[in-house]
Amino acid sequence: MRVRSLLFGLLMFAAAAPLAGLSAKPAQAQPVEKLTVLLDWFVNPDHAALVVAKEKGFFAKAGLDVTLVEPADPSAPPRLVAAGQGDIAISYQPNLYQQVQEGMPVIRIGAAVATPLNSLVALADGPVKTIADLKGRTVGYSIAGFEEALLSTMLAEAGLKLTDVKLVNINFALTPALMAGQVDAVIGAFRNFELTELRLAGKAGRAFYPEEHGVPPYDELIYIVRQDRARDARVQRFLDAVEMATLSILNDPDEAWSAFVKANPKLDDELNKTAWADTLKRLAASPAALDKTRYARFAQFMKDRGLIQTVEPVERYAVAR
Repeated sequence: MRVRSLLFGLLMFAAAAPLAGLSAKPAQAQPVEKLTVLLDWFVNPDHAALVVAKEKGFFAKAGLDVTLVEPADPSAPPRLVAAGQGDIAISYQPNLYQQVQEGMPVIRIGAAVATPLNSLVALADGPVKTIADLKGRTVGYSIAGFEEALLSTMLAEAGLKLTDVKLVNINFALTPALMAGQVDAVIGAFRNFELTELRLAGKAGRAFYPEEHGVPPYDELIYIVRQDRARDARVQRFLDAVEMATLSILNDPDEAWSAFVKANPKLDDELNKTAWADTLKRLAASPAALDKTRYARFAQFMKDRGLIQTVEPVERYAVAR
């Protein structure tokens, strides 16, 4: 009885199998959609997740054909995205508040680098051992407004005012100005680049970090889009791909570095390799995550320093997924 039942079951399975095969539909390939990302600067390790997502196929798996564009004018990407001439731009959290105040219809959808990179740097063998030592000395800066606000906050912790130092605009020539003795310190030096630049030039640097001297923590690099595109399905898939790329980088930094320099052979040098290692620990492991308290707190800092006139609700600055 059991033998006949078994044979009957096998015959029924054999008869059904071809029918199941006929009814099965072939897998549909996900349509590929184009997406343009406007960078904030030339490609560098700050853009690690973007480059790796492109090189290792994370964007392709998400159905995206992503083009990374280096700007001729670093200030242009937010304006271009606001005008619909790009899909996503890399910008800076402090700049976002000013962009919103200016009426730009942009909003933050995620973070690329989730800690400050900005720092106050002096030569290690120079006279500046503490921030208090800056009294009566010269400090170089590149961007008026925000860098002055950072410096004044840091000086205040040491009992000094901005008028206690001499400010000199050195137009992004941070390392040369410091090494030539034009200035005693510089504000605006990225801790993952300028410190290594100094070391490679034979001069060690001493860094003072804003978030340790009165400045609220903030995201250095963020992804922004035009407001009406914040819920675009491509944007959501972009963030998923960037997250997967970031985890891939953190899991195997050496393999990721190989992919990075394969795409950018000119960056295969000691400066960028060191910057790569210094940057990885600062990448946003969950790019779409949003700490609303952090964003509200920094908006208030911007207002208190006179960089914006009003504080908007966090929902105007950033969207949570």
